Amino acid sequence: MLALTTILLLISSACTKRSSAQTPTTDLLAERKLPFRFVAYGDSRFHDPNDTTAANPAARVALVQAIAEANPAFICFTGDLVYNGNDADDWKVWDSETSIWREKNISVYPAIGNHELHGKEEVALGNYFQRFPALKNSRYYSVRTANVLILALDSSFEEVTGPQGQWLADKLDHVSRDVDFVFVMLHHPPYTSSSDDKKFGGGHSARSQEQALAQMLEERQSHARFRIVVFSGHVHNYERHEHGGVTYFVSGGGGAHAYPIGRAPDDPYQSKEINYHYLLVDVGKGVLKVTMNRVDLTSGKPVWTQPDSVSIAVAAAATAGR
Repeated sequence: MLALTTILLLISSACTKRSSAQTPTTDLLAERKLPFRFVAYGDSRFHDPNDTTAANPAARVALVQAIAEANPAFICFTGDLVYNGNDADDWKVWDSETSIWREKNISVYPAIGNHELHGKEEVALGNYFQRFPALKNSRYYSVRTANVLILALDSSFEEVTGPQGQWLADKLDHVSRDVDFVFVMLHHPPYTSSSDDKKFGGGHSARSQEQALAQMLEERQSHARFRIVVFSGHVHNYERHEHGGVTYFVSGGGGAHAYPIGRAPDDPYQSKEINYHYLLVDVGKGVLKVTMNRVDLTSGKPVWTQPDSVSIAVAAAATAGR
C-alpha cells in the first residue's frame, strides 16, 4: 500500500486506444531527494503459511523483515505477490505478513504477475487494486521520483504493441531531462538462462513478446542520455544480464520455491545456488548500485550474504551542466 507520508499527485490520462487492458493510465509523483534507496524483488506467493507446497514461508517472512530493516524509500514488486489472486485468504496473508511495511510507511509499487490473475479475473483484480488504490485501476503506470522514472508494465498484455505499447513508447519519447535512470518493471523476463524444459526442476524460457521489448529498449538505449534498467521476476532465482547497454535483473526469489538454473557461459553472474533474495538499489546523481542480498535458511537461522553487486552510471556528458 502506498505510504501516507509520500506526496503523490495522481494524474489520469486517456489511452490513445481503448482496450480490455485499461482505459486510464496513472502517473505517480513522489517528492524525494538524492541519495535514496529502494528494493526490487518478486515472486513471494503469499499464501497459507501452513501450506508449504506453494512457497517457502520462512524465506518469505525473513525477506519481508530484512527489507523493513533496510528502510527503503519504496519497493518495486515484480509480480506474483500472492499465490492465487482470486483468493481473499491469500491477500489476508499479504496484509498480515507485510504489515511492518505499512507501519514504517514503505510504499509498494507492484507489477501484475500471472498469479495475480488466477481465478476469475474480475475478482482477482478487485483484490489487487483494493491493496493499491492509488493506482486507480491502472494495470500499467508510471512513477516519477528524484532522478528516476519507473515504468511498471503488465506482461499479461503485449508490451510493445497495442495501447500499452503506445503508452510505453510515448513515455520513452518524453523522458524529462533531469531523469538519469528509467526503470522498466514487469513480471516476465526478457532474458533468462532458465528454460521451459525445467532441467533442474523448475524454470521458464523468455517469451517472444519480452524479447521484442528488449529489442525495442536496446534500440532506444543506443541513443538515450539516460540509462535503462529492467527488473523482472517469474524465474525463481537471481540473474543479471547485459545487452545493448541495458542491464536486466531477474529477481524472483521472494519466497516461491527457488530452483537452480543452468547459466549460459557469457552470463555475468554464475551460481549453482538457489537464491532467495531481494535487490537493494542505492541511487545517487548519475550513478546507482544494485546489490543482491541472499538469505540461506539451511541452518535454521537466516544467514545473509551479498554474492553479487554492480554499479551503473550515466555517461558524464549526460549529467554535465545540470
